[in-house]
Amino acid sequence: MKFSEAWLRQWVNPDLSTEALVERLTLAGLEVDSVEPAAPPFNGVRVARVLSVELHPQADRLRVCQVDIGKGSPLTVVCGAPNVRGGLLAPLAMVGAQLPTGAKIDRAKLQGVESFGMLCSAAELGLAEQSVGVLELPEEASPGDDLHEFLQLDDASIEIDLTPNRSDCLSVAGIAREVGVLTQSAVTIPNLGPVAPKIEDIFSVTVTAPEACPRYLGRVLRGVNPQAQTPWWLRERLRRSGIRSLGLVVDVTNYVMLELGQPMHAFDLEQLEGGIQVRYGHPGESLTLLDGTLLQLDAETLVIADQRRALALAGIMGGEESGISDQTQHLFLESAFFNPTVIAGRARLYGLHTDSSHRFERGVDPELPRRAMERATALLIEIAGGQAGPIIEVVDSSQLPPRPIIILRETRIRRVLGVEIAESQITEQLTRLGLEVEKIAEGWRAKVPSFRFDLALEVDLIEELGRLHGYDRLPSTRPVGQIRPILKTEAGVSVNRIRQVLVDRGYQEAITYSFVDPKLQQSLDPEGEPVALSNPISIDMAVMRTTLWSGLIQALRYNFHRQQERIRIFEYGLTFNGQLTDLKQERTIAGLVSGICYPEQWGITARPVDFFDLKGDVEALLRLGGQRNCFKFVAEQHPALHPGQSARIIREGQPVGWVGALHPALEGKLDLGAHVYLFALRVEAVEGGRLPTFQPLSKFPAIRRDIAFLVNRNIPAQAVFDCLKGLESDILKEFQLFDVYTGKGVDPDKKSLALRLILQHPSYTLTDGKVNAFMERVVTGLTTELGAIIRE
Repeated sequence: MKFSEAWLRQWVNPDLSTEALVERLTLAGLEVDSVEPAAPPFNGVRVARVLSVELHPQADRLRVCQVDIGKGSPLTVVCGAPNVRGGLLAPLAMVGAQLPTGAKIDRAKLQGVESFGMLCSAAELGLAEQSVGVLELPEEASPGDDLHEFLQLDDASIEIDLTPNRSDCLSVAGIAREVGVLTQSAVTIPNLGPVAPKIEDIFSVTVTAPEACPRYLGRVLRGVNPQAQTPWWLRERLRRSGIRSLGLVVDVTNYVMLELGQPMHAFDLEQLEGGIQVRYGHPGESLTLLDGTLLQLDAETLVIADQRRALALAGIMGGEESGISDQTQHLFLESAFFNPTVIAGRARLYGLHTDSSHRFERGVDPELPRRAMERATALLIEIAGGQAGPIIEVVDSSQLPPRPIIILRETRIRRVLGVEIAESQITEQLTRLGLEVEKIAEGWRAKVPSFRFDLALEVDLIEELGRLHGYDRLPSTRPVGQIRPILKTEAGVSVNRIRQVLVDRGYQEAITYSFVDPKLQQSLDPEGEPVALSNPISIDMAVMRTTLWSGLIQALRYNFHRQQERIRIFEYGLTFNGQLTDLKQERTIAGLVSGICYPEQWGITARPVDFFDLKGDVEALLRLGGQRNCFKFVAEQHPALHPGQSARIIREGQPVGWVGALHPALEGKLDLGAHVYLFALRVEAVEGGRLPTFQPLSKFPAIRRDIAFLVNRNIPAQAVFDCLKGLESDILKEFQLFDVYTGKGVDPDKKSLALRLILQHPSYTLTDGKVNAFMERVVTGLTTELGAIIRE
């Protein structure tokens, strides 16, 4: 919002300098973006009246003028402006004057005729970007007046960067109200009384979309002088507010918008047929806007139309066919309240952003249209004459925004702000803000004004009081309360520790969206029913993930397409299973590997990563809690994993995760070009652990025994380990599988396994008899339970 400081001070004039006023506004949350002078510096420019104009004897395009500057003899000035004429009041740069461009005016001879100054255009004085002819001044000016003083250029243009919730400050009236509260100054409201109708002419109005336009006002004005010029004071206020003068009628509607905050529009009455309709567009209907843009309307676009065609894009921009021209004498003025969501959606759809849509999409006071209509009518009649008809109003009160009633508790103010504010000050400030305030036992009952869309809760009023009190004056206090520490047991494993282990093993952490592609999600978890988003960011982010593999595989593809061949990534995050009525969120850690096992180097022959590499990484995580023996890898099938290279991870009978190779069909479908191995674990299963306990080292020697045997190829090594654990011997210290062999010399249906057994007792030295007896138990167990054949 940009406005003239002098204009604001006509509404409210606190005893503050420009710098102090700007600081107060900024500290109150209305951040001032810039302060610029109303005009660039110049001096030596006075008001002059052109007495006579004659052709230059040596130049067809020049004129020799005699000008009166209020004292002394008339001066001779050579001028080439097309609009110079006798009786004209215009600015004259005297000899010695300094212009904004830095040029200094000297006595000059132009084509043989001496010139004692220069008649200036608005552009030459820095009052416009471009102009044709000299600046024409109003009759109120007197020859000899200093132009700077006459035009009141000792002014500043202040621009405030408003947040979207403060649409009430998109006007001089709104800013004045804020300044009045901040400085306890009186606000002077200009006369906005009704204009009595002089004619009975009306133009019918029909609103078929009251949910989009709950209030619409229209008025006929006849006999407006089309040659009337916009007064200099109005043009200057528009210019200092960043708006270009476009003609009297448009200037007046823009002026009312800046002054009160109500966008308005004027139609050429002679171009309208039948009556005004506020309706949605018809399929195939088109509209050419004032800027020449041709729009194809749809059934969700709100338009202002007559009986024949669409006239304007409601709340955004008028149409070209019904626009005001230089011959327009009869007007139809409109002033309305439009639903902010309707305007915001359409403006974005068509790529438009106007002063009108900027206000309507943030919210305009629904009670303001009548006051704005009266103000615009009064200004037009005062400047250009004419007669006004009665105001036609169509309103649906049920569709207007309600005015909330908020209970403000005094104790709550102290608790939130940490300061004591006097009751009288609270009542005064809320009243100045426009609220209807009633004192009650616990505090205040406040009815929110129609122009404050941002006030709905008690905390909103407390925020207003804190803002007006001054954020810089609020005390800095430490929060006081009981702290309940989070107990961390030594047996647990933190998520950061789990992450660090994976990083140490060469993984990089990825963070992906919780919203994933439904097709990829279906491929990875066909049995899951993901939560669908009602308003997704895009079609490939339309459901909530039920597995972290969705995001990791997308990250893998992204890196593959950028020539990254060795990938090891993991992610910690939530998965979402079930529907909203019974949604289960699980903390999960998942990872993915692909490419060669180790970075390319001379010391190790490059080989692709395999299932057992990934299984080793997973086992490193399972060991963190000191309970590796609680976990088992059980061969099972998963729809997203290779049928022969997948295993479910079980802890004490409960499934806690998966590990395996990506299904070959999915690899081909996703065009990965390399084998991919994945794992996923519930974090709760890995976090649990036990405290390590000390066991004294045996003083007696350990004995190693190796045993080799044949078993069926489909018997997993885990079955062998389970068999040894079932022996429950006090001398079996540890065992390890150190060889697996298939091939020449071994039955094709069998495989050869070799185990190393470490035997030791904590209390005595083992004898050969003790050892041999135990080994016989091992052989018996393997042959009985697994059908093993011992190899000699």
